[in-house]
Amino acid sequence: MEVTGLSAPTVTVFISSSLNSFRSEKRYSRSLTIAEFKCKLELVVGSPASCMELELYGPDDKFYSKLDQEDALLGSYPVDDGCRIHVIDHSGARLGEYEDVSKVEKYQISQEAYDQRQDSVRSFLKRSKLGRYNEEERAQQEAETAQRLNEEKTQASAIPVGSRCEVRAPGQPPRRGTVMYVGLTDFKPGYWIGVRYDEPLGKNDGSVNGKRYFECQAKYGAFVKPSVVTVGDFPEEDYGLDEM
Repeated sequence: MEVTGLSAPTVTVFISSSLNSFRSEKRYSRSLTIAEFKCKLELVVGSPASCMELELYGPDDKFYSKLDQEDALLGSYPVDDGCRIHVIDHSGARLGEYEDVSKVEKYQISQEAYDQRQDSVRSFLKRSKLGRYNEEERAQQEAETAQRLNEEKTQASAIPVGSRCEVRAPGQPPRRGTVMYVGLTDFKPGYWIGVRYDEPLGKNDGSVNGKRYFECQAKYGAFVKPSVVTVGDFPEEDYGLDEM
């Protein structure tokens, strides 16, 4: 096999290994020696450089040669874009050993010990009074949340169950239906209005996450905020969906 000189300083190749089932696409300098190249491959396949055997395959996955001269340059081999370099591991590791992270021993620390550390993020937040350790900011956020909840409660109290309504949500066309539920829910905080649309323009059948709030056909039910609901004399409209 003839070794040809290539002028491009880098080459993009696929890296595969006997230790895992996936391939990685990487770019390397042709001026790397095979020894240096193996050191870079350690971070890709997890195999020690001293335990690697390298094989070169063409873009058509045809075997070209072994990369077995440690002091030879990568570019001295017929390595081109799209080629694959396969790493055979001789360390004794098993296929998939480096893929299952559940087998990796993890460092754990108790909450008490973590609280005692002065170089932790939690300690920094406490010293700087940031995030949830900023009592003034937390109090303001709680007050704003309570205010929004009171506003929603006031709006919701003016929307009787059984009323005809029109829903005007931002970015959506107006939708008409009947108010079926008013109140708090388990799926999200705040007050919500359950609406049974006149046509299948909703997202559910009156239930969310297994809990039923009202009865209606599938795709006819929706939950919206009180601010987008207007009650009044809104007769049913013909959306022409029966003709679709």
